Amino acid sequence: MLELKLAGAQEEAGKTRVTAALGYHESGYSRIERRVSRAANWLLDLIFPPTCANCGRLDFRFCASCLRELEGAPIVAAAWRVDGLDEMRATGKHDQILRIAVGAFKYQGATELTAPLAARLITTLRTGNWRIDAIAPVPLFADREAERGYNQSALLSQNLASETGFRFRGDWLWRVRDTSQQARLSPNDRRENVKDAFAAAADVRGLSILLVDDVVTTGSTLRECAIALRAKGASAVYGIAVSHA
Repeated sequence: MLELKLAGAQEEAGKTRVTAALGYHESGYSRIERRVSRAANWLLDLIFPPTCANCGRLDFRFCASCLRELEGAPIVAAAWRVDGLDEMRATGKHDQILRIAVGAFKYQGATELTAPLAARLITTLRTGNWRIDAIAPVPLFADREAERGYNQSALLSQNLASETGFRFRGDWLWRVRDTSQQARLSPNDRRENVKDAFAAAADVRGLSILLVDDVVTTGSTLRECAIALRAKGASAVYGIAVSHA
């Protein structure tokens, strides 16, 4: 059984650290930038109405019918070996409706999929006998997060924390440099692309951390996150993702 812990008191993050509540890096991603990004997206939706990523229905990024299809998709809690992690699991293969949903959630602003995708993570998490002290999302670089308007992994992590009682800590792991998009690279290039790209806070010392991501392919990003966490003394690092390649 999972050991569910109620969220503890949140320490005040430093000015150049990611805020605990939102998981944003303050030095490069201000509240004003987030509001401008949301306003721009709203205006684009007004001029060019969105269409459902799965069926093409107008005025929906993901319509109710396709949402029911997603919710009915079977959960196959696949174990996935990633160097540096104690264990890694995903809710299913990155294919069919799950692939379309993750793509819409990540790239097309379909943040309404946060809850149904996080529900899959919760079900999968219950298949592991993991002791978790805190949840940390895989971070985006500040400029990319500003462009997208959100960090999809942080949204999933916040929902997961809310439903399980684990602490959400968006300020314990961050990117120290920008990287190319992993999806466009070969396996070898992916490893080099994210090498030494992350840093962690000393707060993780002696704690068991759950990393949350949307997709795991080669595991290179999660591996580098785990290296950064262990360098600061994390006692265990687990990983969970919505889908796997």
